Amino acid sequence: MYTDFFGLTSPPFSIAPNPDFMYLGARHTEALAHLRYGLGDAGGFVLLTGEVGTGKTTVSRTLLQELDSNTDVAFILNPTLSELELLAAICDELKIRYKKADASLKLLGDKITQRLQKNHQADKKTILIIDEAQHLQPAVLEQLRLLTNLETNTKKLLQVILIGQPELQQLLQRNDLRQLAQRITARYHLLPLDLNEVQHYLKYRLQVAGCSRPVFSPKAVTALYQQSGGIPRLLNLLADRAMLAAYSQQQATVQLAQVQRAATEVLPLRQQSAGAARQALPGWFWPFLTGTGIVVGFLLAMVLLPVLRG
Repeated sequence: MYTDFFGLTSPPFSIAPNPDFMYLGARHTEALAHLRYGLGDAGGFVLLTGEVGTGKTTVSRTLLQELDSNTDVAFILNPTLSELELLAAICDELKIRYKKADASLKLLGDKITQRLQKNHQADKKTILIIDEAQHLQPAVLEQLRLLTNLETNTKKLLQVILIGQPELQQLLQRNDLRQLAQRITARYHLLPLDLNEVQHYLKYRLQVAGCSRPVFSPKAVTALYQQSGGIPRLLNLLADRAMLAAYSQQQATVQLAQVQRAATEVLPLRQQSAGAARQALPGWFWPFLTGTGIVVGFLLAMVLLPVLRG
């Protein structure tokens, strides 16, 4: 709707995973490096966690694009499966044929083992990627561990990447999953973007969409960072709605008021409260709050806010 007004060739802040708009900030690049390291010859489990919308899928898609044709990949997006359903899903992804009527843990496990051995003999890697892995049941995770038991003297024949929200880290701290946790060769927790990265993120996506001039005022950029918490998915929603508001008012530059209006339209009340607290508290306060510290910081902000305003 506003693309012609801003001189754009396409919407710059769609939440659809368009590879043309894929932005890899410093944190995403570091996360990708950890995944690459974890997929070295030694193999085992690799763990990538982060809050909703921080870019875990972006990192995993980038990794997939890097893998060569000599890699067999199984990508499971809906892990709310039983042990048998998981093995069946792996077989389906790897195009392993089996009779559904005869499916059992042993049968499917044997077929997967045969494929792993065949791939190894052909000098071919086998990688299993599970997104939203925080939903996996402990028994299913244990079944995954058993699959990774197959190994040579130097490497695992199956490498597993678990991608999920922070709850996944808590899940893997269970005593009955300690053997799996010990097999994690690389782990990375993806934090939200900082203010500088938000500036680069906005500029990059606008340039890809055909606009090289600044569209957001400095105050608008700061407000986008504060209201989104640096989470790319929320940033896209806010930026898109703010540009729409500016277009409706025929303003060539998005101002603070449009971002504030966008926040009231697209963010839950609790998220708006956190954004308001960010704007009211001193600038030095917020850089200390990353990861789980944001929760503590938000509570502290609610205490300090009346004092600072008074």
